[in-house]
Amino acid sequence: MSESLTLSFADILAAHERIAPHIMRTPSIRCAALSKMTGADIWLKLENLQAVASFKERGAANKLALLSTDEKKRGVIAVSAGNHSQGVARHASLLGIDATIVMPRHTPSAKVERTRGWGAHVVTDGEDFAEASLVAEEIRQKHGLVLVHPFNDVAVMAGQGTFAIELIEDSPALDYLVLPIGGGGLISGSAIAAAALSPNTKIIGVQVESHASLSAFPEAAVQARGGSTIAEGIAVMQIGNTCFETVSPLLDRVLVVTELQVESAIAHLAEQAKQVSEGAGAAALAAVMAYPEIFEGKRVALPITGGNIGTRIFANTLLRALRRDGRLLSLTLQIPDRPGVLADISTRIGNAGGNIIEVSHQRLFAAPSVQTAELEIMIEARDGTHADQIEADLRSHYHLVRG
Repeated sequence: MSESLTLSFADILAAHERIAPHIMRTPSIRCAALSKMTGADIWLKLENLQAVASFKERGAANKLALLSTDEKKRGVIAVSAGNHSQGVARHASLLGIDATIVMPRHTPSAKVERTRGWGAHVVTDGEDFAEASLVAEEIRQKHGLVLVHPFNDVAVMAGQGTFAIELIEDSPALDYLVLPIGGGGLISGSAIAAAALSPNTKIIGVQVESHASLSAFPEAAVQARGGSTIAEGIAVMQIGNTCFETVSPLLDRVLVVTELQVESAIAHLAEQAKQVSEGAGAAALAAVMAYPEIFEGKRVALPITGGNIGTRIFANTLLRALRRDGRLLSLTLQIPDRPGVLADISTRIGNAGGNIIEVSHQRLFAAPSVQTAELEIMIEARDGTHADQIEADLRSHYHLVRG
């Protein structure tokens, strides 16, 4: 590994050989369904299949392998609320290195337990990443531990760049490589590798709107507004300075996507590609869907950078997407409280081809009159047009409000 702060392709090649026995060479696949949907030739690199379900273990594996004997004896420390923590924990365990991971105190318990499951000592402290970093620095100084930064480290960047070596070997002649930008480790390492192996491939970065510090690129970075986002893996206020210096000369442009666009991309990856993706992992597809004029007719590679999404969040995201598409129709009806009305409504929905998912029938308190009842009903439809047809038929016979 080079001693300078400059990342070279030789560093990435060395990292590729170094970590190959310890990580999965994930498949790169052409997705016909997404290609048809977007009008581009879509290739997916399935980093969600890694042991910790994220590309992050590439950088962690390379950094830890490069530690001196003394550094390995001292142990390592990292700060992360998600994928980096698991990558460091796993590869520290494989190398027999003691690892301490500091996670913000409100990190979901499932992530904390997965990190502990890889053998790390987990400290939950601090309200956010910044406060957790201060705690980690105190622990590092007290115990002489080695910091494994999640992105702003040349060894980590080199490990992440091995992603692009595999991708370009498996899917050559790419027009675009679209990558999410958080701290910048993945895009900086991948851009160096792509420049060496596929110089005609353009590198496009993607940020979510709440953390779009590079939205004015190639102009100067702006202040991100921050806030919660489903793309928490790229919820970084500012790209690492070493990462930015590396990638900026190789970056074609930066695209910004909204929360709803990321949610839709998660749903399309599940439905069209049969892949589970976290928010950050779906950001690249969100950009292709949001800016079709850039990518139409081009060969485009996208990473599913991680699959660590909470089960409840994943389920809610899919349901919200179905409602936006009109395939789930929520209606509230005021109906006369007399025999046969419920049967009439269900018959109309069935004859129209709708499927009743859920029903709530209130007589006592929700209805405006003792002579009426309120019916809340969830209906599955084929698409938005079909939902509108079902609603129109019911509206011609009953007073209703669409949710």
